[in-house]
Parts: sequence; structure tokens; C-alpha cells
Amino acid sequence: MIKVGITGSLASGKTTASKILSYRRGPLFSADKVVRELYQKRDFKNTLYKKFNLKSKNKIKINLKKKILMDSKNIRKLEKIIHPLVRNRMKSFTYKNKERKILFFEIPLLIESKLMKNFDVIIFIKARKKIRLKRFLSKNGNKKIFNLLDNKQLSERKKIKYCDYVVVNENNIKILKRKLLTIIKNYE
Repeated sequence: MIKVGITGSLASGKTTASKILSYRRGPLFSADKVVRELYQKRDFKNTLYKKFNLKSKNKIKINLKKKILMDSKNIRKLEKIIHPLVRNRMKSFTYKNKERKILFFEIPLLIESKLMKNFDVIIFIKARKKIRLKRFLSKNGNKKIFNLLDNKQLSERKKIKYCDYVVVNENNIKILKRKLLTIIKNYE
């Protein structure tokens, strides 16, 4: 089994790249998707409500964003809750698909979480900050949250050292697809 990790900075196009790479090739694990699913679970919401001393169990994400903007240390506190849950789901995904030839993993904080040894190939999706901010804002993002999260990540220069491939995603989807397919054909 070949395990392909896809990572990159905030709003660089990891999800699009992951879908292109995995299409008809193998199952895709998305850390972001797992996190979205966690936010739908009552137990998870209750944990956040208690740990962050939130005023209401409604609009948990909005209230958490406010807490994070007030004190950036709350990001680390949130990660300590979320990351072990995501890792458990990642392990069960890998086990469930152990017979497959190739597995894809979209993990935004792959390098920051020191998960490099879990992958045979790591692809870094790169885009200039200006482009990434524009993409983030187009999805109802907040500039302060973008800067806070972006500054918390390792620099692209440091992350790239751990990656086998770097794909610049600043043009159109056709160009991105061509670059990705050139890489993945080596592993099919």
C-alpha cells in the first residue's frame, strides 16, 4: 500500500488537489471533513462547551472563533481536543482500506503534527499568501482568523523540506490537474 499525504498552507487548494489525485485511484481521508463531522456530534459540542466555558451550546464555531480572537492560546487548547480524534479516525481509515493499492490523506497540519513518517509520498500544495487570503475570504472567512491561523503554521519554506513534491496552485484547475497527474502516474 502506498500512502500519499497532501498538505499545504491555509487555502492553498489542498481539497481540490486531493480530489483530483484520488479520483478513481483510491480512497481519500480528509482531516477537515472529519473535523466538520465532529462539530455535528452532541458529545463533541458538549466537550467544547465545557472546556471553553461557552455561554451557549448553539453556534459553537462562532463562539469558539471569538474565544480564539480574544486569546490565540485557545487554538492550541482546541487542537489538543481535535487532533487525537482525527488521528484515531485516520488509523481506522487506514485499517479499513489496508487491501487498497493507494490511499490519499488530505491533512492541513501534516508537518506541524509531525506525521511525515506515516506517508510514503508527501505532496505540498503551494500558493502565494495574497491568493490564499482571497480564496479564504471567498468562503466567508475572516481576515483576522486567516492571519492568526496562517501565522501559527510553519513557514512554507520549512514545510517544503519534508515534502517529496511541491505543486504551485496559482493558475487554473487544468494546470493544477496536469501537474498532479504527472506526479501520481509514478505510483499507479
